[in-house]
Amino acid sequence: MTATLQAPAKTRRVVFPFTAIVGQEEMKLALLLNVIDPKIGGVMIMGDRGTGKSTTIRALADLLPEIEVVAGDPFNSDPNDPDLMSDEVKQKIEQQLPLETVKKKVQMVDLPLGATEDRVCGTIDIEKALSEGVKAFEAGLLAKANRGILYVDEVNLLDDHLVDVLLDSAAGGWNTVEREGISIRHPAQFVMVGSGNPEEGELRPQLLDRFGMHAEIHTVKEPDLRVKIVEQRAEFDSNPNLFCDQYAEQQAAIQAKIVQAQQLLPSVTMDYDLRVKISEICSELDVDGLRGDIVTNRAAKAIAAFEGRTEVTVDDIRRVIVLSLRHRLRKDPLESIDSGYKVNKSVARVFGLELEE
Repeated sequence: MTATLQAPAKTRRVVFPFTAIVGQEEMKLALLLNVIDPKIGGVMIMGDRGTGKSTTIRALADLLPEIEVVAGDPFNSDPNDPDLMSDEVKQKIEQQLPLETVKKKVQMVDLPLGATEDRVCGTIDIEKALSEGVKAFEAGLLAKANRGILYVDEVNLLDDHLVDVLLDSAAGGWNTVEREGISIRHPAQFVMVGSGNPEEGELRPQLLDRFGMHAEIHTVKEPDLRVKIVEQRAEFDSNPNLFCDQYAEQQAAIQAKIVQAQQLLPSVTMDYDLRVKISEICSELDVDGLRGDIVTNRAAKAIAAFEGRTEVTVDDIRRVIVLSLRHRLRKDPLESIDSGYKVNKSVARVFGLELEE
């Protein structure tokens, strides 16, 4: 009897709170900045096994405020933003038909390793389309991920063409499916988060460059911190609800901070001189293309907004530039210097700062 009575409390899965995660500051910062400005272009998280990569990403999705979506729409269409609406919703608005909206948690979509292109992009039922004359579209994972987070674990083991498809959608914000002369498109704007273990192979440089940021995480070495993490996990596993209640206030505070940052972001400005120096660093480091410049500019504005400021400082740039450039540097197999150190060295020279150890 007790099991049936307890069932309703378990309908919503309890997720480990974001604010309870110890360490891994680099990964947490990269994820928060991408949520504030999804146009940064996602995060690639590389690190040892068992360092809490997927726990942190699930925690972030759970932390985000609910979004308003059109009821019954498979693409989580935004009732107010045409760029985030499916064509059907646009037609309804043009015809001035009423739209029913609901509040919904931000989706975190897990992409399984063996997923096919049809599963990811969706399929068109050709038979139904020909016999009934309707565009019978079966939505895929990209549709579900619109306005949410798409998480690809072991992204370095995924087929290159699938990674290409994902990154194209993430960059363009739309997914187009074409079969036998029938074409259907829908909005697919999401924060793409990939994770992997460098021991299992690197991602091709062209694909790596398409991720806005690259966070490196390592196993915590300090015994005290390790003990704290183990104890936290045990406490959470034994009573998830009680554990989450302890962090409810911190969770609400950071959620409010994210919402405030999203609203403040459009009014954040950056001095021309700082923008020139960012480009000087990218040029000095021989970074291909202009993605590095663009991402660093966006990330610096996002961190300023997160801290409630409307003016970007040198310190903002210093905190985000390694995340934005580390994976864009050309790799010399004979060189032992860490790419993050090379970026910091260049930043220190251009801005005339002390090089941090």
